[in-house]
Parts: sequence; structure tokens; C-alpha cells
Amino acid sequence: MNIFSRLESEVRGYIHSFPTVFKTAKNAVLVDEKNKHYIDFLAGAGTLNYGHNNPVLKQAAIDYLMQDGIVHGLDMATSAKKAFIETFEQYILKPRALDYKLQFTGPTGTNAVEAAIKLARNVTKRHNIIAFTNGFHGVSLGALSLTGNQKFREAAGVELGNVHHAAYAGYFGDDVDTIAMLDKLLTDRSSGVDLPAAIIVECVQGEGGLNTASMQWLKKLSTLCKQHKILLIVDDIQAGCGRSGSFFSFEKAEIYPDIVTLSKSLSGFGLPMSLVLFKPSLDIWKSGQHNGTFRGNNLAFVTATTAIQKFWADQKFQTELAQKSELVSSRLRHIVQKFPEAELTHRGRGLMQGVAFRNPDLADEVTTQAFNLGLVIETSGSRGEVVKLLPPLTIENETLEKGIDLLTQAIEQVVQDDTHAKTLSTQSKSMNKLQGAVS
Repeated sequence: MNIFSRLESEVRGYIHSFPTVFKTAKNAVLVDEKNKHYIDFLAGAGTLNYGHNNPVLKQAAIDYLMQDGIVHGLDMATSAKKAFIETFEQYILKPRALDYKLQFTGPTGTNAVEAAIKLARNVTKRHNIIAFTNGFHGVSLGALSLTGNQKFREAAGVELGNVHHAAYAGYFGDDVDTIAMLDKLLTDRSSGVDLPAAIIVECVQGEGGLNTASMQWLKKLSTLCKQHKILLIVDDIQAGCGRSGSFFSFEKAEIYPDIVTLSKSLSGFGLPMSLVLFKPSLDIWKSGQHNGTFRGNNLAFVTATTAIQKFWADQKFQTELAQKSELVSSRLRHIVQKFPEAELTHRGRGLMQGVAFRNPDLADEVTTQAFNLGLVIETSGSRGEVVKLLPPLTIENETLEKGIDLLTQAIEQVVQDDTHAKTLSTQSKSMNKLQGAVS
């Protein structure tokens, strides 16, 4: 690992949590240079929904390259882009009765968010954006202003403005109606909150700790936006492409967002690609007004097209996903019951679920112990208190079960160690009191 610590910036993060050199990977299994196998419950932070080196997607990429297909095309028309747009319309938009224009932005999710809020401000001629507590939308300046976590915000180096952070679903507990609170702020001309161009929301907050908005809450948010003539942006960068149980995380709420951002698993193969969807009436862009050198990753178009055709042409994949999601829910509920002393809570939906620890230090110890056992899994949440499962959606049931077994084993060891440490501490305090009384 010397070459990494000697030459790579200290800004790197995951390498500290998973201190080995990975060499190969297939579906949900990573292998390092020492030939140790790890079950992958991270999946590129939700970028590899169809697993590592999916053979169908890999073959499509190889075939395209062998035919000298265009790899880089700016925003010019290419056969690969045409095939993606046609496939996306046929299998994703039309079955869901969604009418959107497509904008291909730079290759990252944060660039899609930048384009979305820029478009909203241009359309409405307003500057303010409302985001939510614990939201994460990226680390470029515009997206960072929407992000709640202080760790990311304090690295900006400049003041972040034109954003009001409202309370997300359940932020003050289940009994507090945060949509009613927001409505009051928007209605009261003395609230200090300017009427926004848009409200941006994650239906499931991935980095924020798997906080999940109910379908009723999302419906009320959509209604609120319509009443106040505010554009609704759904950030589906992590929760989309099937991760939350359906292709879009908002489907079950039966809402129709004005703007949707997609990235991460959109290419299906870990290739950089991002996309902004918006209602046709919002397409007021002038030619080249928001551009980028790498907004035409044609190899990503090829694998994205293949992924949609393979996994989303019918209901089979989504049915299998629902079964796996229920398996994870059942196992995590059992873990919560098995370790009451850890004061765990179950969070999330689809295949982005996890358990939250009252003590965030224990969550960190669990991921370390899990890695030692052969499981790659990370934490999320404002205090790093949530152990988050993000396995590939294509993970085999046997591997999924084995990974959860390893997680259970890691939690059991950490809880035992914590209980033992507390016992020793209590005994030590008792001895000190006794010695004090004797003296």
C-alpha cells in the first residue's frame, strides 16, 4: 500500500476502510492481490447495480469496441446514443407514462444536479432552492450548497448560499408533519424563506443514513410544489435504476416530478454517465448553454442500452428484486431483535437497507470487523451510525445470505466486546469507590 500513501492525496476515503489491493471482481465478489475473496455490499457506492463485470454488458462493450464504434462523441448524434434514447423511451418512459426530455450532462451525478438546479432557476427566474436535512447531492459548489453534511460543506472554501434546508420526513419524529411546516414557511411572507425555484429531494437518503420518505409524504410534497408553482426535482442518482425496488424511487408514490437526475448505475457497467430528465415545457436551454467535454460517453450508452433491454423489458427482474428486498428486510429485522443491547433500528427499502446504531462508534467497528471476515460494507448517516447494505441487485441469494451471515457475525463480536468493556469499566469504578471508602 506504500505507493498509495506516498503519492496519492489524503483526500482518498474508501481505501482507509478497506486496506487491501483489489485485483478482480465478478458480480458480488471482489478478490484482492492475495487471492482473498470478499462479498461486496458496497457495489461502487451504488454504481454497480448489475454487479461487477456483468457478462452480457461486458460482451456488448467488447463487441462495440471491436467494431470501431465511436467512444467519444461530445453531443453529436451517434448510433449508440440513438439506440439508448429509443430503448429508454420504450422500456422506461412509456410504460410509466412519463413524458420527459433527456439532457446528457457531464459524467458525474453532481453535474446532473448542477444542470437541474441551473435549469430550474432559469425557468422560474428565482434563485432560492429548498433542499432537506441530511440530503446529499454532490460536492461541486452548486450541489454542495444543497448537501446537508457539515463535513462536505466545510471543505467548500466559500460561503454556500441561495438554499434553505427544510426538515425531511421524520426529522422531528413520526408525529411531526414536516410538509405542513414547510407549507407554513412558504405561505408566511415574514418567514424569511424566499419562494424557491425548486425543491430537491431524495426519496431514500443514501448518504444521509437511509432515511426514507413515505409515499404519502412524497404525494404531499408534490401537491405542495404544485400549489406554490415550485418545480419538484427528484435526485435519483443513488436510489434510482432499481436500487430502491423500482426503476425510479418515486414510482409507488404515483407522482410526476418536473425534473429527475440519474447517474451511478445508469450505464450499468460502472462507466461514467449522467442524465437529467425534465418535462418538455421546461426545455428553455439555448444551444451549448450547459455543456461538457464528456457528456457523450458512447461506450456507456451501449452498456446502458443493454442493461435496460436485459433487466427492464419485463417484470421478471423487478419481481426477483422484490423477493431479495424482502429477504434483506426479514434478516435485518431479526438482527435488530437479536441484539437489543445495541439499540438498533432498521432503515431503508429495496436493496438499500441497513441498521442504525445508537452509538456510531459501534457501526464503524462493525464495518471493520466485517471487512476482516470478508465483507465489504460501509457506514452512512450524519454521524456514520448506519451500516448500509448496497449489494448488486443481481447478487445470488446464496451470496446475499452469506453476506448477511458475516454481517451478523461482525455485529455479534462487536456487541460482545462492547458489553465486556462496559462490564470491566463498571467493575473498575466499583473498585475505585471501594478503595476510596477504605482509605
